[in-house]
Amino acid sequence: MRAGRIEHRTFADLPEYLRGGDLLVLNETRVIAARIAGRRPTGGAVEILLLRPAGLQRYDPLATRWQALVRPARRLTAGERILFGELGEARVLTVSPDGMRELEFALAVPFEAFLERAGRLPLPPYVHNDSDEAQARYQTIFAREPGSVAAPTASLHFTQDVFDRLAARGVRLAKIVLDVGLGTFRPMQSAHVDEHRMHAETYSIPAEAADAIAQAKREGRRVVAAGTTVVRALEGSASAHGAVRAGRSETELFITPGFRFRAVDALITNFHLPRSTLLVLVSAFAGRERVLEAYRCAVAMGYRFFSFGDAMFLEP
Repeated sequence: MRAGRIEHRTFADLPEYLRGGDLLVLNETRVIAARIAGRRPTGGAVEILLLRPAGLQRYDPLATRWQALVRPARRLTAGERILFGELGEARVLTVSPDGMRELEFALAVPFEAFLERAGRLPLPPYVHNDSDEAQARYQTIFAREPGSVAAPTASLHFTQDVFDRLAARGVRLAKIVLDVGLGTFRPMQSAHVDEHRMHAETYSIPAEAADAIAQAKREGRRVVAAGTTVVRALEGSASAHGAVRAGRSETELFITPGFRFRAVDALITNFHLPRSTLLVLVSAFAGRERVLEAYRCAVAMGYRFFSFGDAMFLEP
C-alpha cells in the first residue's frame, strides 16, 4: 500500500518498492525450542512454554531459572515438579498473578542439549502442523541470535534471491535483535486499547546499525522495518532517547494510533490476528481505515493470514 493505493504483487517484487539508498532493518533473532513436554509425578502430561531466563535480559544457556507459561496451569502450583525422564526435571518456584511461573531446572545434560532433545519450536496454535518441515520453515534464513519464542514472521518471506536483487538496487541493510516474547504475541484482553499493558521485550541495537539509521535520517533516506518487531525495537529506543541509540535495553512500548514515529518510514508486515497489539501498531502506522480496507481486500482475494501468511508493504 503506497500513495493511498492498494496494489497486488508477490513478495519477489519487493525490490521494486524499495529505492536505492533505503535502509532495510532486519531482526536477526533466532527462535529457540521453547515448547517442552513433560510429566507430573502422577503421570499427567505437562506443556511448558519458556519465555526468558529469570532476572536476565538475554537468552543464556547457563541459566537454570526461567519464566514460563504452563499447561495445565491450575495443577502446577508452587513446589510442583515436572519430569523429563532421563533428562532431568524442573520445579515450580513461584506463580505470578498473570499466570506466569518461575521454574528451576535440574538437568542431567547441558541446557541446549536438553532443548534439542525435549523441545520444539513453539509454532502458533492455529498452525495445525508440527511436522519437521513446518518447524524448519519457522525460522528466517538470516536468524543468528537465539532468544525468541516466536518468529519475526514478516521476514520468513525473504530469500537469497530477494536479497541479491535488493543489493543490486542499492538497498542497504542493518541488523538488530529483538527477542520476540509475550509482549508481541499475547492478545489484548482489556475492553479498551489504552488499558492494555505490554510485557517487556529485550532488544539489542549494534553501534553500526544505530549509525546507519542516524545517517539515513540525516540524508533523507527511508528506514524500512522488516516486521513489527523491528518497529518496536527502533521506536522503543527512539522514544526513550529521542533517537535510535546503540545498546541493549527493554521496551514495554505499546504503539497505538496517534503515536509519533521517529525512526521507521516504511513497514513490511504480515496480516495479523484480531485484537492483537500488532494490528493496533499497523493501524497506528498506516491509518486505521486504510488498514481495514487492505484487510477487507485481502479477505476477498483469499490472502493467507498470520505467521505463514502473506505480507504487506506499507507507507504512512
